[in-house]
Amino acid sequence: MDPDERGEPSRRRYLAGAAAGLLGGIAGCLGRGGGNGPVTTAAPGDGGNGGTDAARTEAGTPPGNRNVNAIGADDVDLPVPEDDLHRGAGKNDIPAITKPAFGEDWSTVDGELAPENEVIGVERGGEARAYPLRILNWHEIVNDALDGPILVTYCPLCGSGMTAKRVVDGEATTFGVSGFLYRSDLVMYDEATDSLWSQIVATAIRGPKTGTELELLPSSLTTLGAWREDHPDTAVLLPPPESETIVPARPRNYSRDPYAGYEDSQRVGIGRNGDVDGRLHPKTTVIGVSTDDAAKAYPYEAVTEAGVVSDTVGDLPVVVAAGPEGSLFAYVREFDGETVTFEPGSDGRMVGADSEWTITTGEAVSGPYEGWRLDQASGATTMFWFAWADFNPDTDIYEP
Repeated sequence: MDPDERGEPSRRRYLAGAAAGLLGGIAGCLGRGGGNGPVTTAAPGDGGNGGTDAARTEAGTPPGNRNVNAIGADDVDLPVPEDDLHRGAGKNDIPAITKPAFGEDWSTVDGELAPENEVIGVERGGEARAYPLRILNWHEIVNDALDGPILVTYCPLCGSGMTAKRVVDGEATTFGVSGFLYRSDLVMYDEATDSLWSQIVATAIRGPKTGTELELLPSSLTTLGAWREDHPDTAVLLPPPESETIVPARPRNYSRDPYAGYEDSQRVGIGRNGDVDGRLHPKTTVIGVSTDDAAKAYPYEAVTEAGVVSDTVGDLPVVVAAGPEGSLFAYVREFDGETVTFEPGSDGRMVGADSEWTITTGEAVSGPYEGWRLDQASGATTMFWFAWADFNPDTDIYEP
């Protein structure tokens, strides 16, 4: 028997059985000049180098982390009733990574990682790291230390990524996979208090820390090739056994997608009750922006048709642009006292305020604002439409 199939957590077995035939088998960053061998980062809880996220510029003051909001947290009644949680697997059946190791690529490990494969990219303190979905599909959480303790998460059922500081009550803690789902989304727990946290809303939904929000950090869900183009010195997360997990993990084939076919199907998560908003296919890729009084979803096809979208959600001016392989990015387009209109540029970039900006990170690479970085307008990466609509039932949908 394939070791990946033996003893797989119940939620994967459920998906495989319920959609058989349709889903097709769902089931220390390198230093400069370093070699290809794995480098293990500081142990969870280590403080990192104490650097700053502020972009470097001589043109003025960069944007200042305005409005990186959790997704629909105000629409969740807390604490979430226990009956609203669905047990998809046992606690730690999906083992979070607690001691990540990194290399330049996967040339020293089993498995293949191509430029077109998707990653969650994070840059902090002048260092960039890429966390492949080929690993996150199996482990969902990475506890890392990058300019301080951070948490990189991905929910395969919702297609959503979220990165935050893994700090509770001022102290670093380790997060794991609880095995519960809330509205089909990953529910995490923290070792310090054993509270349960919704990944999408980045908020504790049950337990001693109910209502506490994690401090979100900018991240990009894109391809390894696109991330490396903007971050040529990026380190890449290596799969276990190079990276260590919260409990011992069985061998897995990290070249295989355990959710293959799921994103093309009508099936929505597991253990769901109620209807799905039918305005879009449930697996349409969207990026959502929410403010105190408004929410809007931007579907990938609509954004690619429009090119670069300068829009307003509530009173928040935003720019939304598409990257490779279905990736979408949303930024605040108000800075330096002005609201800026953006247009498509060359080489997959966008142009605004006489400057050229990367789509994947929102950083100006030429012009008077070179070195500035736009604030992200969304607290999460792209996700499936059904997940966004579940947490934002009154959302608008962008149309060109």
